[in-house]
Amino acid sequence: MAKRTHGINTTCIHAGELEDKEFKGAVSPLYMATSYAFEDVEVKRYPRYFNTPNQVALAKKMAALEHGDAALIFGSGMAAVSTALMAFLHKGDHVVFQNTLYGGTSNLVTEEFDKFGIEYTFTEDSKPSSFEAEIKPNTKVIYIETPSNPLLTVTDIKAVAEISKNHGLVSMIDNTFASPVNQNPIDMGIDVVIHSATKYMGGHSDILAGTVISSEEKIDTIFQLAKNFGGSLSDYTVWLLERSLKTMGIRVRAQNENALELAKSLEKHPDVAQVYYPGLESHPDHDIARKQMSGFGGMMSFELREGLDADLFQKELKLIKSSMSLAGVESTILSPAKTSHGLLSEEEREKQGIRDGLLRFSVGIEEKEDLLEDLEQALEKVRG
Repeated sequence: MAKRTHGINTTCIHAGELEDKEFKGAVSPLYMATSYAFEDVEVKRYPRYFNTPNQVALAKKMAALEHGDAALIFGSGMAAVSTALMAFLHKGDHVVFQNTLYGGTSNLVTEEFDKFGIEYTFTEDSKPSSFEAEIKPNTKVIYIETPSNPLLTVTDIKAVAEISKNHGLVSMIDNTFASPVNQNPIDMGIDVVIHSATKYMGGHSDILAGTVISSEEKIDTIFQLAKNFGGSLSDYTVWLLERSLKTMGIRVRAQNENALELAKSLEKHPDVAQVYYPGLESHPDHDIARKQMSGFGGMMSFELREGLDADLFQKELKLIKSSMSLAGVESTILSPAKTSHGLLSEEEREKQGIRDGLLRFSVGIEEKEDLLEDLEQALEKVRG
Protein backbone atom coordinates (compact mmCIF):
# COMPACT_ATOMS: atom_id res chain seq x y z
CA MET A 1 0.00 0.00 0.00
CA ALA A 2 1.33 3.45 -0.92
CA LYS A 3 2.43 5.55 2.01
CA ARG A 4 -0.08 8.28 2.81
CA THR A 5 1.35 11.77 2.57
CA HIS A 6 0.84 14.01 5.56
CA GLY A 7 -1.74 16.78 5.54
CA ILE A 8 -0.77 20.42 5.25
CA ASN A 9 -0.86 21.21 8.98
CA THR A 10 1.20 18.14 9.87
CA THR A 11 3.75 19.06 7.18
CA CYS A 12 3.87 22.68 8.39
CA ILE A 13 4.68 21.50 11.91
CA HIS A 14 6.85 18.43 11.52
CA ALA A 15 8.62 18.37 8.12
CA GLY A 16 12.31 19.16 8.43
CA GLU A 17 12.21 19.93 12.15
CA LEU A 18 15.48 19.69 14.06
CA GLU A 19 15.56 17.42 17.08
CA ASP A 20 16.82 18.81 20.36
CA LYS A 21 18.83 15.72 21.32
CA GLU A 22 20.34 17.19 24.46
CA PHE A 23 17.34 18.73 26.25
CA LYS A 24 14.41 17.23 24.30
CA GLY A 25 12.76 20.60 23.72
CA ALA A 26 9.51 20.70 21.74
CA VAL A 27 10.85 23.16 19.14
CA SER A 28 13.87 23.14 16.86
CA PRO A 29 17.07 24.34 18.55
CA LEU A 30 18.68 27.47 17.13
CA TYR A 31 22.31 27.28 15.98
CA MET A 32 23.66 30.84 15.80
CA ALA A 33 27.24 30.03 14.77
CA THR A 34 28.61 31.66 11.63
CA SER A 35 31.82 29.63 11.83
CA TYR A 36 32.01 25.82 11.80
CA ALA A 37 34.81 23.21 11.84
CA PHE A 38 36.31 22.13 8.54
CA GLU A 39 38.50 19.23 9.73
CA ASP A 40 37.03 15.73 10.11
CA VAL A 41 33.47 16.76 9.20
CA GLU A 42 31.11 15.47 6.51
CA VAL A 43 29.88 18.95 5.57
CA LYS A 44 31.85 22.17 5.65
CA ARG A 45 29.15 24.53 6.90
CA TYR A 46 29.05 28.24 6.16
CA PRO A 47 25.95 30.52 6.21
CA ARG A 48 26.53 31.88 2.71
CA TYR A 49 26.52 28.30 1.43
CA PHE A 50 22.93 27.75 2.66
CA ASN A 51 23.96 24.72 4.74
CA THR A 52 23.85 25.64 8.42
CA PRO A 53 21.67 23.25 10.49
CA ASN A 54 18.72 25.62 10.62
CA GLN A 55 18.97 26.55 6.93
CA VAL A 56 19.01 22.89 5.89
CA ALA A 57 16.09 21.97 8.14
CA LEU A 58 13.91 24.82 6.91
CA ALA A 59 14.75 24.02 3.27
CA LYS A 60 13.46 20.47 3.85
CA LYS A 61 10.19 21.87 5.20
CA MET A 62 9.82 24.23 2.23
CA ALA A 63 10.45 21.39 -0.22
CA ALA A 64 7.89 19.19 1.53
CA LEU A 65 5.27 21.95 1.50
CA GLU A 66 5.64 22.50 -2.25
CA HIS A 67 6.15 18.82 -3.14
CA GLY A 68 9.63 19.49 -4.46
CA ASP A 69 12.93 17.68 -3.94
CA ALA A 70 14.98 20.56 -2.55
CA ALA A 71 14.86 24.24 -1.65
CA LEU A 72 16.97 27.28 -0.84
CA ILE A 73 16.11 30.03 1.65
CA PHE A 74 16.95 33.63 0.73
CA GLY A 75 17.13 37.00 2.48
CA SER A 76 14.10 38.36 0.56
CA GLY A 77 11.58 37.43 -2.08
CA MET A 78 13.43 39.51 -4.66
CA ALA A 79 16.70 37.74 -3.83
CA ALA A 80 14.89 34.48 -4.61
CA VAL A 81 13.37 35.84 -7.84
CA SER A 82 16.56 37.41 -9.19
CA THR A 83 18.82 34.48 -8.33
CA ALA A 84 16.46 31.88 -9.79
CA LEU A 85 16.10 33.80 -13.04
CA MET A 86 19.78 34.62 -13.47
CA ALA A 87 20.77 31.02 -12.79
CA PHE A 88 19.11 29.93 -16.05
CA LEU A 89 19.65 33.03 -18.20
CA HIS A 90 22.81 34.19 -19.92
CA LYS A 91 23.79 36.86 -22.39
CA GLY A 92 21.79 36.43 -25.59
CA ASP A 93 19.00 34.39 -23.95
CA HIS A 94 15.34 35.33 -23.98
CA VAL A 95 12.65 34.96 -21.30
CA VAL A 96 8.86 35.24 -21.57
CA PHE A 97 7.13 37.00 -18.67
CA GLN A 98 3.46 37.16 -17.83
CA ASN A 99 2.08 40.64 -18.44
CA THR A 100 0.83 41.09 -14.85
CA LEU A 101 3.61 40.74 -12.29
CA TYR A 102 4.66 42.05 -8.91
CA GLY A 103 6.10 45.53 -9.47
CA GLY A 104 9.50 44.60 -8.03
CA THR A 105 9.86 41.77 -10.54
CA SER A 106 8.83 43.99 -13.44
CA ASN A 107 11.29 46.63 -12.29
CA LEU A 108 14.11 44.08 -12.06
CA VAL A 109 13.48 43.03 -15.64
CA THR A 110 13.05 46.45 -17.23
CA GLU A 111 15.93 48.12 -15.37
CA GLU A 112 18.53 45.37 -15.16
CA PHE A 113 18.18 42.75 -17.91
CA ASP A 114 19.44 44.98 -20.72
CA LYS A 115 22.70 45.42 -18.80
CA PHE A 116 23.28 41.68 -18.99
CA GLY A 117 22.24 41.30 -22.61
CA ILE A 118 19.16 39.26 -21.71
CA GLU A 119 16.13 39.69 -23.95
CA TYR A 120 12.61 39.60 -22.55
CA THR A 121 9.00 39.83 -23.66
CA PHE A 122 5.83 40.47 -21.66
CA THR A 123 2.75 38.65 -22.89
CA GLU A 124 -0.38 40.48 -24.02
CA ASP A 125 -2.46 38.61 -21.46
CA SER A 126 -2.30 35.49 -19.28
CA LYS A 127 -3.79 33.04 -21.80
CA PRO A 128 -1.55 30.04 -22.60
CA SER A 129 -1.56 30.93 -26.31
CA SER A 130 -0.02 34.30 -25.47
CA PHE A 131 3.00 32.58 -23.90
CA GLU A 132 3.51 30.25 -26.84
CA ALA A 133 3.26 33.16 -29.28
CA GLU A 134 6.25 34.91 -27.64
CA ILE A 135 8.67 31.95 -27.65
CA LYS A 136 11.79 32.52 -29.76
CA PRO A 137 14.68 30.25 -30.73
CA ASN A 138 16.75 31.73 -27.88
CA THR A 139 13.99 31.53 -25.23
CA LYS A 140 15.11 29.68 -22.10
CA VAL A 141 12.55 30.52 -19.40
CA ILE A 142 8.81 31.15 -19.00
CA TYR A 143 7.86 33.03 -15.83
CA ILE A 144 4.35 33.35 -14.44
CA GLU A 145 2.66 34.68 -11.30
CA THR A 146 -0.76 33.39 -10.33
CA PRO A 147 -2.86 34.78 -8.78
CA SER A 148 -1.08 37.94 -9.82
CA ASN A 149 -0.30 41.06 -7.82
CA PRO A 150 -2.45 43.18 -7.61
CA LEU A 151 -5.30 42.32 -10.04
CA LEU A 152 -5.57 38.63 -9.10
CA THR A 153 -5.46 37.37 -12.67
CA VAL A 154 -5.22 33.59 -12.81
CA THR A 155 -2.98 31.76 -15.29
CA ASP A 156 -3.56 28.15 -16.34
CA ILE A 157 -0.53 26.60 -14.66
CA LYS A 158 -0.74 23.16 -16.23
CA ALA A 159 -1.14 24.57 -19.75
CA VAL A 160 1.89 26.88 -19.38
CA ALA A 161 3.96 24.04 -17.89
CA GLU A 162 3.12 21.83 -20.88
CA ILE A 163 4.06 24.58 -23.34
CA SER A 164 7.34 25.03 -21.50
CA LYS A 165 8.14 21.32 -21.57
CA ASN A 166 7.23 21.01 -25.26
CA HIS A 167 9.80 23.71 -26.06
CA GLY A 168 12.48 22.49 -23.62
CA LEU A 169 12.20 25.58 -21.40
CA VAL A 170 12.43 26.11 -17.65
CA SER A 171 9.08 27.13 -16.19
CA MET A 172 8.97 29.35 -13.08
CA ILE A 173 6.12 30.61 -10.94
CA ASP A 174 5.76 33.18 -8.18
CA ASN A 175 3.35 31.31 -5.91
CA THR A 176 3.33 33.92 -3.14
CA PHE A 177 -0.33 34.98 -3.30
CA ALA A 178 -1.63 31.41 -3.29
CA SER A 179 0.82 29.90 -0.77
CA PRO A 180 1.40 26.13 -0.64
CA VAL A 181 -1.88 25.82 1.26
CA ASN A 182 -3.94 26.75 -1.81
CA GLN A 183 -1.77 25.71 -4.74
CA ASN A 184 1.12 23.33 -5.52
CA PRO A 185 2.48 24.18 -9.01
CA ILE A 186 5.09 21.39 -9.09
CA ASP A 187 2.22 18.90 -9.12
CA MET A 188 1.01 20.67 -12.29
CA GLY A 189 4.37 20.43 -14.06
CA ILE A 190 6.12 23.67 -13.10
CA ASP A 191 9.91 23.37 -12.67
CA VAL A 192 10.73 26.15 -10.19
CA VAL A 193 8.46 27.61 -7.49
CA ILE A 194 9.31 30.94 -5.85
CA HIS A 195 7.84 32.60 -2.77
CA SER A 196 8.27 35.83 -0.95
CA ALA A 197 8.32 34.07 2.42
CA THR A 198 7.81 37.51 3.96
CA LYS A 199 4.12 37.03 3.16
CA TYR A 200 1.97 33.99 4.03
CA MET A 201 4.86 31.82 5.15
CA GLY A 202 5.99 34.42 7.69
CA GLY A 203 2.46 35.61 8.26
CA HIS A 204 3.10 38.07 11.11
CA SER A 205 4.62 41.07 9.30
CA ASP A 206 7.95 40.64 11.08
CA ILE A 207 10.09 38.50 8.75
CA LEU A 208 11.82 39.28 5.43
CA ALA A 209 12.68 36.14 3.45
CA GLY A 210 12.31 34.26 0.18
CA THR A 211 12.48 30.68 -0.99
CA VAL A 212 12.94 28.67 -4.20
CA ILE A 213 11.78 25.05 -4.52
CA SER A 214 12.56 22.66 -7.37
CA SER A 215 14.33 19.42 -8.29
CA GLU A 216 17.74 18.59 -6.80
CA GLU A 217 19.37 19.30 -10.18
CA LYS A 218 17.81 22.73 -10.66
CA ILE A 219 18.36 23.75 -7.05
CA ASP A 220 22.04 22.89 -7.48
CA THR A 221 22.16 25.14 -10.56
CA ILE A 222 20.58 27.98 -8.57
CA PHE A 223 22.90 27.33 -5.62
CA GLN A 224 26.02 27.75 -7.78
CA LEU A 225 24.97 31.35 -8.43
CA ALA A 226 23.35 31.97 -5.04
CA LYS A 227 26.55 31.32 -3.10
CA ASN A 228 28.23 34.08 -5.13
CA PHE A 229 25.31 36.51 -4.91
CA GLY A 230 25.32 36.13 -1.12
CA GLY A 231 21.58 36.29 -0.56
CA SER A 232 21.31 33.78 2.30
CA LEU A 233 19.19 34.37 5.41
CA SER A 234 20.45 34.70 8.98
CA ASP A 235 19.83 31.68 11.18
CA TYR A 236 17.78 33.61 13.70
CA THR A 237 15.31 34.67 10.99
CA VAL A 238 15.39 31.12 9.59
CA TRP A 239 14.35 29.87 13.03
CA LEU A 240 11.58 32.49 13.28
CA LEU A 241 10.30 31.54 9.84
CA GLU A 242 10.20 27.85 10.76
CA ARG A 243 8.16 28.80 13.84
CA SER A 244 5.74 30.87 11.74
CA LEU A 245 5.22 28.10 9.19
CA LYS A 246 3.75 25.84 11.84
CA THR A 247 0.51 27.84 11.79
CA MET A 248 0.43 28.66 8.05
CA GLY A 249 -2.26 26.12 7.20
CA ILE A 250 -4.61 27.38 9.90
CA ARG A 251 -3.93 31.04 9.16
CA VAL A 252 -4.34 30.82 5.39
CA ARG A 253 -7.56 28.81 5.55
CA ALA A 254 -9.05 31.39 7.92
CA GLN A 255 -7.96 34.15 5.52
CA ASN A 256 -9.48 32.24 2.58
CA GLU A 257 -12.83 32.09 4.35
CA ASN A 258 -12.80 35.76 5.35
CA ALA A 259 -11.72 36.98 1.93
CA LEU A 260 -14.43 35.07 0.08
CA GLU A 261 -17.18 36.48 2.31
CA LEU A 262 -15.81 40.03 2.12
CA ALA A 263 -15.43 39.83 -1.66
CA LYS A 264 -19.06 38.74 -2.02
CA SER A 265 -20.20 41.62 0.19
CA LEU A 266 -18.10 44.25 -1.57
CA GLU A 267 -19.23 43.03 -5.00
CA LYS A 268 -22.84 43.82 -4.03
CA HIS A 269 -22.01 47.17 -2.41
CA PRO A 270 -23.28 50.24 -4.31
CA ASP A 271 -20.12 52.20 -3.46
CA VAL A 272 -17.80 49.60 -5.01
CA ALA A 273 -17.31 49.65 -8.77
CA GLN A 274 -15.21 46.51 -9.21
CA VAL A 275 -13.88 43.62 -7.11
CA TYR A 276 -10.99 41.44 -8.25
CA TYR A 277 -11.08 38.07 -6.46
CA PRO A 278 -10.75 34.65 -8.13
CA GLY A 279 -13.27 33.10 -5.75
CA LEU A 280 -16.09 35.18 -7.24
CA GLU A 281 -18.06 33.60 -10.07
CA SER A 282 -17.89 36.96 -11.84
CA HIS A 283 -14.09 36.79 -12.01
CA PRO A 284 -13.06 36.01 -15.63
CA ASP A 285 -10.61 33.34 -14.47
CA HIS A 286 -12.88 31.76 -11.84
CA ASP A 287 -13.13 28.40 -13.63
CA ILE A 288 -9.35 28.09 -13.94
CA ALA A 289 -8.94 29.04 -10.28
CA ARG A 290 -11.45 26.36 -9.23
CA LYS A 291 -9.51 23.79 -11.24
CA GLN A 292 -6.05 24.48 -9.84
CA MET A 293 -6.59 26.02 -6.40
CA SER A 294 -7.87 24.34 -3.24
CA GLY A 295 -8.68 27.79 -1.78
CA PHE A 296 -8.88 31.23 -3.37
CA GLY A 297 -6.51 33.05 -1.02
CA GLY A 298 -6.68 36.03 1.29
CA MET A 299 -5.89 38.71 -1.31
CA MET A 300 -8.27 40.85 -3.32
CA SER A 301 -8.34 44.25 -4.96
CA PHE A 302 -11.24 46.62 -5.51
CA GLU A 303 -12.11 50.04 -6.87
CA LEU A 304 -14.59 52.47 -5.37
CA ARG A 305 -17.29 53.98 -7.56
CA GLU A 306 -16.49 57.20 -9.37
CA GLY A 307 -16.51 60.24 -7.13
CA LEU A 308 -15.30 58.51 -3.95
CA ASP A 309 -11.80 59.34 -2.71
CA ALA A 310 -9.80 56.12 -2.29
CA ASP A 311 -7.07 57.87 -0.28
CA LEU A 312 -9.58 59.34 2.17
CA PHE A 313 -11.28 55.94 2.44
CA GLN A 314 -8.03 54.34 3.59
CA LYS A 315 -7.50 57.04 6.19
CA GLU A 316 -10.98 56.48 7.65
CA LEU A 317 -10.45 52.77 8.30
CA LYS A 318 -10.04 51.87 11.98
CA LEU A 319 -9.21 48.14 12.12
CA ILE A 320 -7.78 47.66 8.64
CA LYS A 321 -4.28 49.15 8.54
CA SER A 322 -2.82 51.14 5.68
CA SER A 323 0.39 49.18 5.27
CA MET A 324 3.07 48.43 2.67
CA SER A 325 3.12 44.66 2.75
CA LEU A 326 0.55 41.84 2.90
CA ALA A 327 -0.49 38.43 4.22
CA GLY A 328 -0.13 39.11 7.93
CA VAL A 329 -2.71 37.97 10.47
CA GLU A 330 -3.89 41.59 10.54
CA SER A 331 -5.88 43.02 7.62
CA THR A 332 -4.05 45.65 5.58
CA ILE A 333 -4.80 47.82 2.58
CA LEU A 334 -2.72 49.92 0.18
CA SER A 335 -2.63 51.70 -3.14
CA PRO A 336 -0.51 49.62 -5.61
CA ALA A 337 0.12 52.72 -7.73
CA LYS A 338 1.94 54.30 -4.76
CA THR A 339 3.65 51.21 -3.35
CA SER A 340 4.13 47.77 -4.94
CA HIS A 341 3.93 49.18 -8.49
CA GLY A 342 5.14 52.71 -7.75
CA LEU A 343 8.41 52.10 -9.59
CA LEU A 344 6.52 51.56 -12.85
CA SER A 345 5.62 54.51 -15.04
CA GLU A 346 2.00 55.65 -15.23
CA GLU A 347 1.88 54.25 -18.77
CA GLU A 348 3.20 50.86 -17.62
CA ARG A 349 0.67 50.73 -14.78
CA GLU A 350 -2.18 51.69 -17.10
CA LYS A 351 -1.16 48.92 -19.50
CA GLN A 352 -1.46 46.42 -16.65
CA GLY A 353 -4.83 47.85 -15.60
CA ILE A 354 -3.50 49.33 -12.35
CA ARG A 355 -5.38 52.59 -11.97
CA ASP A 356 -4.65 55.17 -9.28
CA GLY A 357 -7.88 54.36 -7.43
CA LEU A 358 -7.19 50.64 -7.17
CA LEU A 359 -6.93 49.31 -3.60
CA ARG A 360 -5.22 46.03 -2.69
CA PHE A 361 -6.79 44.40 0.35
CA SER A 362 -4.94 41.73 2.34
CA VAL A 363 -7.56 40.04 4.50
CA GLY A 364 -6.48 38.91 7.96
CA ILE A 365 -7.95 36.56 10.52
CA GLU A 366 -10.13 39.06 12.40
CA GLU A 367 -13.86 38.35 12.66
CA LYS A 368 -15.34 39.06 9.25
CA GLU A 369 -18.25 40.95 10.82
CA ASP A 370 -15.77 43.40 12.36
CA LEU A 371 -13.99 43.88 9.04
CA LEU A 372 -17.27 44.47 7.21
CA GLU A 373 -18.30 47.04 9.81
CA ASP A 374 -14.97 48.84 9.40
CA LEU A 375 -15.31 48.95 5.61
CA GLU A 376 -18.87 50.24 5.87
CA GLN A 377 -18.10 53.03 8.32
CA ALA A 378 -15.20 54.23 6.15
CA LEU A 379 -17.41 54.17 3.03
CA GLU A 380 -20.08 56.12 4.86
CA LYS A 381 -17.60 58.86 5.72
CA VAL A 382 -16.21 59.25 2.20
CA ARG A 383 -19.75 59.16 0.83
CA GLY A 384 -20.28 62.39 2.72
